[in-house]
Amino acid sequence: MAQIIRLTVSEAAKLFGVDQKTIRRAIKDQQLKYVVVQNRYKINFESLLYWSQGRTKVKNKLAQSGIGQYVDNWKIKNKLFSPNPKIFDPEKTNSNN
Repeated sequence: MAQIIRLTVSEAAKLFGVDQKTIRRAIKDQQLKYVVVQNRYKINFESLLYWSQGRTKVKNKLAQSGIGQYVDNWKIKNKLFSPNPKIFDPEKTNSNN
């Protein structure tokens, strides 16, 4: 059974680079899956991803103001998790020079 990741409204807003009002509006419009724990929304991370990718403005904010702004700084050396495994193939690197 996969573990469900849940975020608070403020965590989701920071991570996705949007205002808390935007997250609360999506909750109100039933666009996000959530539970209430001690009178606080805990939003399902997977539903946040689907929601953000379906809206161009939110998707752009994720890339510019959210966690996406740090992607270029990540040094991924494992081929399994690399966005483009070919950049780590020594034969491809040597043939391009």
